Amino acid sequence: MADVPKTTLTDGSPVTPDHREIDPATGQQKAYVVLSAEERAKGFVRPYRDAYRHQTCGKVTTMGRALAETYAREPAFYSGTFCSTCRAHFPVGEAGEFTWFEMDGREGPKVGT
Repeated sequence: MADVPKTTLTDGSPVTPDHREIDPATGQQKAYVVLSAEERAKGFVRPYRDAYRHQTCGKVTTMGRALAETYAREPAFYSGTFCSTCRAHFPVGEAGEFTWFEMDGREGPKVGT
């Protein structure tokens, strides 16, 4: 049986039961779960990327380092992500609504794949 990877909140604190509560002012969760620093230090299976485009509105959202490193280490870790323009969460993966925004401005693969 595979070990379950250790997770924390983005600030390194333990995961709390209320972390998914939505802030009505921003549309974001109270906190976001990421792989622990130790898990992320094991290396990445995908390139580090910290910006993605929402295919629905066409706008780019950036994310913090711990979130981006979690995607790079475990691409399918999340089932959805946040659009800063639409101020809501939407699906990721093959049928998801986001593509990676590459450093040179090109569209990358679907987020979560």
